[in-house]
Amino acid sequence: MAQVNKKANHENADRNPDPITGAAGSHPVGTGLGAAAGGAAAGAAAGMVGGPIGTVAGAVIGGIAGGYAGKAVAESIDPTVENAYWEENYRDREYVPADADYRTYEPAYRYGWTARGQSESADFTAAERDLERDWQTQRGTSQLDWKSARPAVRDAWDRVNEQRDHE
Repeated sequence: MAQVNKKANHENADRNPDPITGAAGSHPVGTGLGAAAGGAAAGAAAGMVGGPIGTVAGAVIGGIAGGYAGKAVAESIDPTVENAYWEENYRDREYVPADADYRTYEPAYRYGWTARGQSESADFTAAERDLERDWQTQRGTSQLDWKSARPAVRDAWDRVNEQRDHE
């Protein structure tokens, strides 16, 4: 059986390539959320001044500006670094059974750091109701229910807060 070059695969994963351009450092979720939020806000503001045409123009301009703003927020959290951290450290967590595979908890960690990166509030307790509600659509193929995923989501959320406190 051929041996897989894990180093080459890991180095490629570290690039976080843009799916269209292949450029390193892609953060499509943050860019998309920023574009949507920026476009909506700018479109509404322009619509009050310029009517329907102003709304369309404002949405386009705001979408571009919002995309850049969302990318900046998303780039403060490097998903490659976060994934590597949790993959190396998940076994040390008291809520993780000794025989658990990282793939079981990875969606919960990813959800935690992504949600914290998108939240204006650092308060997990204040966001928890929404986090629990949205876990069903954000969990992907994870078999964890919210009660089981919550500690991992909280851990990743708190790690982002700690990193921001040290910036």
